[in-house]
Amino acid sequence: MRSQVAQPSTMAGSLSAGVAGATVEHGRQATPGGWFAAYNDEDPAAYRYLMVLRFVLLNLVALAMVVAAWLQGWVGVVLRGDSTHMVVVILGVFLVGMAICTARVLQTSEELNQIRGPRRKRASRVEQYLRNIAGSDGQSRAIIASALRLKLGGRINVVRHLANTLVLLGLIGTVIGFMIALSGVDANAVSDVKGVGPMVSTLIGGMAVALTTTLAGSILNIWLMANYRLLESGTVRLVTAIVECGERHVQP
Repeated sequence: MRSQVAQPSTMAGSLSAGVAGATVEHGRQATPGGWFAAYNDEDPAAYRYLMVLRFVLLNLVALAMVVAAWLQGWVGVVLRGDSTHMVVVILGVFLVGMAICTARVLQTSEELNQIRGPRRKRASRVEQYLRNIAGSDGQSRAIIASALRLKLGGRINVVRHLANTLVLLGLIGTVIGFMIALSGVDANAVSDVKGVGPMVSTLIGGMAVALTTTLAGSILNIWLMANYRLLESGTVRLVTAIVECGERHVQP
């Protein structure tokens, strides 16, 4: 009789424990804390497309700032103040850099997903690395890892070079602007009332070119360099993950 009474108690305790476990599991999935707690270093889905999401978030914030400046009329002032169209050239270089950076971010993100994913493509970067280090000793693997680091680093250097080009183009625009401003200065026309007006107009136009091109080059350089730093951190993470995967693969 005692065993019959204890059996329902045991079943009730097990049921309570099961409900409690289910409640904890449900709470982990239903609460924001549970969502963030589920993303740990061992979860392959934790960093899936995280690099792309950061890239999108960064550029959405930058675009929102550009739209705000457009609504304030500041973008129009910059475009109207540049009579040499150097701002258009700077903008074109920036768009080329952003296109290359976007392609590299997507490529790097896909390669990171190949490492963490359950199935890897034979042509993926990690599979190529594993084939290269097969049967190699520690020194040979270190050389292969260094070569991989240089190869992936060289893949993104073009974005940094284009970002630096934006600053140089801004400085070139500054020099052109000063040349335009000084070209209208005539010492013999200073005493002439009719000649002062055109001289001042040319001076103001040249200074406008100098300031607008410098401003455009500096702002777009900051924007593109922010994307480059994001891409650089993702590339470092990719190299580290590939090398760690290779070391785990060769361990007996």
